[in-house]
Amino acid sequence: MKYFKARWLPVAIAIAITVILDQWTKQLAIEHLQGQPDQFYLNDILRFTFVRNTGAFLSLGADFGPVLRTLLLEGFPAILLVALLVYIFRERRLNGWQVVALALIVGGGLSNIVDRLMLGHVVDMLHLKLFGLQTGIFNVADMAIMAGMFIMLPFAFAKDDEEERTEEAAPSDRETTAIQQSAD
Repeated sequence: MKYFKARWLPVAIAIAITVILDQWTKQLAIEHLQGQPDQFYLNDILRFTFVRNTGAFLSLGADFGPVLRTLLLEGFPAILLVALLVYIFRERRLNGWQVVALALIVGGGLSNIVDRLMLGHVVDMLHLKLFGLQTGIFNVADMAIMAGMFIMLPFAFAKDDEEERTEEAAPSDRETTAIQQSAD
């Protein structure tokens, strides 16, 4: 946990903001959307609708039995979030963007687990539809998870500094062939 001192504050802030904002918007949805017809905004692009999601993404797993659903939707994600936190504090190569991105993922996952533990389901309320394409119904926690993944995307395709240095230090195939030919 060498990087704990330097990273705990941004991680704690990102997780806290995510959980607080998500739980607040879910409470608003319970108070103002539950039992109400869908509300449309921005020329029907944004729709607010109240949904109790007992499954995971797009209600996957909603039909599982209670034990399997608890293991797959609460236990397994909790273990993954703890592992992700350990990774955040141990991995020396993470930059500030990556730390915040991973903290957003942890915060979103944590807030959805809180819903499952407290309510037995996740509250979803947002739905987008544009140019004939539409999303599933989601919440702020889901947006935080997706934002974290989006921020991490460029880093997933970037070469590691150590890999680049190794490639620069190693002779190319042409150089190796030229060296071998001159030695013959």
